[in-house]
Amino acid sequence: MAPMTEGRILVVEDDPKTAETLRRYLEHGGFVVEVAFNGTQALDDFDREPPDLVVLDLMLPRVNGLEVLGRIRARSRVPIIMLTARTTEEDRLRGLEGGADDYVAKPFSPRELVARVRVVLRRVREAPVGDATLRAGDLELDPAARVARRAGRALALTNKEFRLLETLMRAPDHAFSRAALVEAAFGGEYESLERTVDVHVMNLRRKIEDDPAAPRFVRTVFGVGYRFASRPDEE
Repeated sequence: MAPMTEGRILVVEDDPKTAETLRRYLEHGGFVVEVAFNGTQALDDFDREPPDLVVLDLMLPRVNGLEVLGRIRARSRVPIIMLTARTTEEDRLRGLEGGADDYVAKPFSPRELVARVRVVLRRVREAPVGDATLRAGDLELDPAARVARRAGRALALTNKEFRLLETLMRAPDHAFSRAALVEAAFGGEYESLERTVDVHVMNLRRKIEDDPAAPRFVRTVFGVGYRFASRPDEE
């Protein structure tokens, strides 16, 4: 019988020294690690054996990290941690807009990265509070199955988008501040600029609203944050 592991990690990093450091620290932490050195190899490895989490460098040969992120997100909600030397706010937002779950800037502490991997995986694996299906109009969210549907069609939500929607739907008509949404949906240890919450809401609206510019479900509360409309068809 094979020994139990913490999970399987796909590391996508073109620098051999950095890749080997990541492999060594993650394996020491109990993870099974596969390394891809370019975007094409990363996508092939992902399709062959989907991992539990992806550590993805932004600057890659052949297919860049943002494109790899987009292609993975088109087929999977697997958690993804972006790893890059780019540290500006706009670079962070580009990764988050693409569906990344977390963002680590180079140079980084390998021990901190392993800790972040554990945190992200724990959030994904934690059982939701209550398993009753949440509904509003033709939108429904099944916490137990971790599936959201609109008019019976499954929605390709990222883990953060799913948690954000679940948090809002569990407290319909409650006005959440951005800080409260970070705490409730992502955990108190999640460090985030307020603008990143807006990015997640924007991405969520694109997937659940007929017209993201005139949302029925996730409403803006000016000067406060956001709320979920309990009767979206009556407002």
